[in-house]
Amino acid sequence: VPAAGGETESPQTVRFDAPGPRARRRHAVLTVLGVLMLLAGVVVVLRKMAAAEQLHGYMWTPFFQVEVWTEYLLPGLLDTVKAAALSVVLAGAFGLIFGMGRLSEHRLISWSSGIVVEFFRAVPVLIMMIFMFQVYAVNQVFESTLNPFAAVVTALTLYNGSVIAELVRSGVHNLAAGQGEAGLSIGLTRGQTLRAILLPQALTAMLPSLVSQMVVILKDSALGTVITYTELLSWSKTLGSAYANTLPAYIVAAVLFILMNYTLTRFASWVQQRTGRRVAASGTAVEEVAAGIPPAEPPQPVGTR
Repeated sequence: VPAAGGETESPQTVRFDAPGPRARRRHAVLTVLGVLMLLAGVVVVLRKMAAAEQLHGYMWTPFFQVEVWTEYLLPGLLDTVKAAALSVVLAGAFGLIFGMGRLSEHRLISWSSGIVVEFFRAVPVLIMMIFMFQVYAVNQVFESTLNPFAAVVTALTLYNGSVIAELVRSGVHNLAAGQGEAGLSIGLTRGQTLRAILLPQALTAMLPSLVSQMVVILKDSALGTVITYTELLSWSKTLGSAYANTLPAYIVAAVLFILMNYTLTRFASWVQQRTGRRVAASGTAVEEVAAGIPPAEPPQPVGTR
């Protein structure tokens, strides 16, 4: 929207009014009150934990023993990563298949994919884990030791795969209309345009959302403790019972979860930076070809005298 002086106003300026002095003072007061309430809550919690002797130094000494890590924390961490990694791969495949199914021109495929996606998105993960655990145990699909792992992976795959399928569908629809038209104008079919042009750009654009869903998978794997899956939270509980330091054990488990999620987020940011420029360049090249602009000639080697 052109403003005075020929400048263009930002969308925030157009849609929302900037807060005045009174509103800014009110926001500052509310912020201070919120911080004070948060600090008061932290003080109360710390006092209760100190009264329960959960913050004393001797409660943390077991974590300096090798046995605590080799017998409790590292096995739980390995089981958590194993379930999360397999669920990420399967959920990604599930999401791509059913996301593209929802984008299909065939109504039967589109409707059936939509029913599957909406159903599994609506079912809570914990209920799905318990249900699949009972199904596997009653029908003896796997060995008794593998039933909890299979139930956790199945539930995480179905729920998060449905979310990823919706991300794929919305990511493709949010692309500029010229991307699809450019692919059709150079002779590609709708399916080829979706696979070669639209889908790569949509995946790159929604990479932060995909990473957020991967973080959700990693955290939701802790729900497996309800069906006796021995992941990090379950081993932390066992560690707290063995050394009578339940709170420190849970704090260490939380720190490990935070480190894993932060590492995953940083890796995704790096991948987004590496792939963003390449996908943008390919999309620009397709549009130039569709507009009749010949591709740039590669630089000729300079001969030596």
